Amino acid sequence: MMVTLTLLIIIITAIVSVLAFSNIRIFDQLKFNAFMIRHNLQVWRFITGALVHADILHLAMNMYVLYIFGTAVENHFLLFYEASFKGPLFYLLLYVGGAVLSCLYSFEKHKDDLWYNAVGASGAVSAVVFAFIAIRPDQHLQLIFLPGINIPAFLLGALYLIYSWLMAKNKSDNISHDTHFFGALFGFLYVFILQPELFPQFIKTIIHYILR
Repeated sequence: MMVTLTLLIIIITAIVSVLAFSNIRIFDQLKFNAFMIRHNLQVWRFITGALVHADILHLAMNMYVLYIFGTAVENHFLLFYEASFKGPLFYLLLYVGGAVLSCLYSFEKHKDDLWYNAVGASGAVSAVVFAFIAIRPDQHLQLIFLPGINIPAFLLGALYLIYSWLMAKNKSDNISHDTHFFGALFGFLYVFILQPELFPQFIKTIIHYILR
């Protein structure tokens, strides 16, 4: 079995997360904490926060979604760049960039709050999912909590963005919805920056869906 970059990310994340479950010192050193980044210059937390998770379910959900969508996006990059080093490089930049940039809003908001922490690869995974949506907007996706119902990727993406933004404003739970939102936005724009020719196809797909 070929070890893809997606699978390698999953393996590394799973190992680090499982180790952190039973070692609070590892967990504390890696979690995202804006205060420690701002005042102690611990900039690695922008990336390492995506390597640790709250619990096994949190880890499993993120890695499952990454496996499904990441495999497709990675293959797209490999084909587009004809298996050159650019394919894996740009895919890795998508994931790492999603992890970092999705946290910038939280960093600015909580840089003087010692007690604000966040963990999980959701921002990076959201970037990968929305890169997939930019590439395959016409792909019908099935909702896990509503089996049997298929929704076009672009429509599901729009609903997800609206939901994440509203929940971030509402602040009714402990989930970092703003991280999901900005990670998704980054992944979506990232694809069109690399492949601007895909944007007219994306618009065409939406128009076709509306007028059909």
